[in-house]
Amino acid sequence: MVISMRVSLLTIVTVAIAVPAHAMHISEGILPFGWAALWYAVAVPFVALGVKRLNDLSKADLSMKPLVGLMAAVVFVISCMPIPVPTAGTCSHPCGTGIAAILVGPFVSVVISAVALLIQALFLAHGGLTTLGGNIVSMGIVGSFAGWFAFRGLRAVGAGLGVAGFVAGVVTDWATYLTTSMELAAGIRGDAPFWPLCGKIAIAFIPTQLPLGILEGAMTAGMVVLLHRKRPDLLVRMRVIKERAVHA
Repeated sequence: MVISMRVSLLTIVTVAIAVPAHAMHISEGILPFGWAALWYAVAVPFVALGVKRLNDLSKADLSMKPLVGLMAAVVFVISCMPIPVPTAGTCSHPCGTGIAAILVGPFVSVVISAVALLIQALFLAHGGLTTLGGNIVSMGIVGSFAGWFAFRGLRAVGAGLGVAGFVAGVVTDWATYLTTSMELAAGIRGDAPFWPLCGKIAIAFIPTQLPLGILEGAMTAGMVVLLHRKRPDLLVRMRVIKERAVHA
């Protein structure tokens, strides 16, 4: 039902403002071959560096791989979570890459995102194989690094875990959809100007991703604060907080 609603909305938006999709993942066949290949070329080095980073961390800490597996499940579930947005007449979803980047680092979060997106494309028709590179770039690379930089930057200037986590979640979500808007505009614009079309696509996302960004911020903040209360040792081990902050 969710898929059919998205297809219907896709048709309406395409006719109205030449926007081909209203979902976080870019659907199969939307991007021309050249652009699909380009996003794969961008994504592959980040995935390779992420795998290397994961292997290095796993050698130093045997609990890393189980944690990464848990975070992969979290990202998979969160990014599959349909959230009805009445103003848009459809469903959308948060990303989950913000909390993954905070806990295991942005490069490992890229690997987590790639795995989640591949499974969704293969078994849920959510996204696609030809557009996998583009989806990894938007949700995995841009989302992870944007959230990680936001969290680390705010913590560096003294912000609390809750505030930093909230902003990181919001930035992750909105950075992802802005990147998706640019990918779509670049791929489908033909002879049309890039920025006006990109702006139309971004506006089409606002009814869903504006509230979802806030929701993701709250989810990310809640997870970080909960871990600080229940498992501060985990945050210390992942270098999210310093040991002296556990009892602060």
